[in-house]
Amino acid sequence: MSVKAKYQGVLSLGEQLGIKDGKVTEENGVLKIKGQASTPYEKDLLWDKIKEAGGENASDIMANISVEDDSVYHRHTVASGESLSKIAKHYYGDAMKYTKIFEANTNILKNPDVIHPDQVLVIPNI
Repeated sequence: MSVKAKYQGVLSLGEQLGIKDGKVTEENGVLKIKGQASTPYEKDLLWDKIKEAGGENASDIMANISVEDDSVYHRHTVASGESLSKIAKHYYGDAMKYTKIFEANTNILKNPDVIHPDQVLVIPNI
């Protein structure tokens, strides 16, 4: 299996996320990936995918992933049926951190129990 095939999931995720200025080369059995993610969350997704394919200390891949906007962790578009606690659980692994999301969005939210589909929420760095 070629190293590029091994990390095809990473490359596919990069395309799916719309990574900017993406460049992929393979030299002497090492895959080199470069690009710019929109947010730290997207960068984390890519690193998680790299670790899933190659392990914690993979020696057959080098990645240089920068972030376009590190003022927020991510921007989330609310889907039908979501709540702030469900969104907090997704991004932070802790539903109780919904207050952090509420506090970062008081310009558009007046009540943490009321959010609407298609609202774009800031997911803050914590």
